[in-house]
Amino acid sequence: MMWNEDREGYYRLSIFCLEAADLIINPAATFKEKPDPTGLVFGTVFSDNMLFIEWSLASGWEKPHIKPLENLSVHPAISAFHYAVEPRGLTEAKLLHMLWLNEYTLFEGMKAYRGADGKIRLFRPRLNMDRMLRSAMRATLPGFDKEELLECIRKLVEVEKEWVPYSTSASLYIRPTLIGTEPSLGVKKPSKALLYVILSPVGPYFSTGSFNPISLWADPKYVRAWKGGTGDCKLGGNYGSSIYAQREAMELGCQQVLWLYGEDHQITEVGTMNLFLHWQNEDGEEELATPPLDGIILPGVTRQSILDLAHKWGEFKVSERYITMSDLIAALKDRRVKEMFGAGTACVVCPISTILYQGETLHIPTMDNGPKIATRFLKELTDIQYGREDSEWTVEVS
Repeated sequence: MMWNEDREGYYRLSIFCLEAADLIINPAATFKEKPDPTGLVFGTVFSDNMLFIEWSLASGWEKPHIKPLENLSVHPAISAFHYAVEPRGLTEAKLLHMLWLNEYTLFEGMKAYRGADGKIRLFRPRLNMDRMLRSAMRATLPGFDKEELLECIRKLVEVEKEWVPYSTSASLYIRPTLIGTEPSLGVKKPSKALLYVILSPVGPYFSTGSFNPISLWADPKYVRAWKGGTGDCKLGGNYGSSIYAQREAMELGCQQVLWLYGEDHQITEVGTMNLFLHWQNEDGEEELATPPLDGIILPGVTRQSILDLAHKWGEFKVSERYITMSDLIAALKDRRVKEMFGAGTACVVCPISTILYQGETLHIPTMDNGPKIATRFLKELTDIQYGREDSEWTVEVS
């Protein structure tokens, strides 16, 4: 087979080779004990099996396999460990032992939920496939057929259905991961890659609980992403490089970093979440605002879902707009801020209570009168995820 090295042809041929119909299922013969869903710590327990798909420039995607979860055996010079197609801070030992450090080349985060009716559902998984393909193209890793990969993931969850917690406060976290595996130290597009998916039953992301407010540290000396960078892709380097700032935030008594950008200290994201502000804006309008997708903001699935719900309600202005710290401080002084919250797959919705900024602790009145909007979004989203409300946003597994 001839492989066209141009961008369009390269991805077209790569996509052609991944087919769910070729899936080979050789599941584990022995099974680990399932954990108590009330005591789960995020990303520390893994299911019995994984999805494993290799790719090379010479032959494209190999047949996908579902097989017992195991360590990876790789050459120490693979491109996942070096240069522009690697996450910062990754060591071979971390990858080989499958530690959950968010430092892979690129990855996705999605969940499977067990409803009260016993059915298992995925929540808007095609948005995850869209984002993963965009990330792959940005990292010069191989493209794939999104529907075929989604079907392979659905089959994996079906095989591992007993790992989906019997709980409406827990879920099965799904981590598709794509890394370059060419054994070469050259700075170039890798000619070999590995796509794998691992599963982890999870409870609340934050140790404080599923809906307790968090405190933020905002300091412009660190940035999460920049114009022309990869902030709008789910690449490992975006996360590994944030750990130092996160540690400093915790030393200052805060739980997460509020990432700022530019000379005017634009508010961008909170920790690994998108951010929303419910307030009375400068024109006196009730508004739900979130930073725009300008290249430095990750297009979160929960973010898009909140925007879609808010537009559907039609009860207040919904905006994707820039918000600076000076805008927020002025609104706090004028008592125009109603609620501020983060949103993401891991936490769904997380209220914000304080922001430490330039030596001053800003009180955010999210919880003062009850976080009505944040609570409403959380309820509506989880009702859909756990099947209490029918929605075209879900894909049934079984």
